[in-house]
Amino acid sequence: MLKKLDKAVIASRLHVWEFFRKLKEDERGVDGIVVAVLLVLVAVLAVVFLWGAMSGWLDDMWKDVTSQASGIKPMSSDGG
Repeated sequence: MLKKLDKAVIASRLHVWEFFRKLKEDERGVDGIVVAVLLVLVAVLAVVFLWGAMSGWLDDMWKDVTSQASGIKPMSSDGG
């Protein structure tokens, strides 16, 4: 049983090493990695831009909500 597990671990490590070796040698894969990194960068920049644009609006909305909260009265225990 342990021999089978050892063989499985060794086979999986060799498989991973072979995958990364091929990835390093394959120039077509580099283009995909570059595109993925650029897409992540664009997504992060879009989130930062939207957060910056909306933060003032969200602050104003929060101030409106909290200023109205003082006028809300809790319900009495009899339901009305």
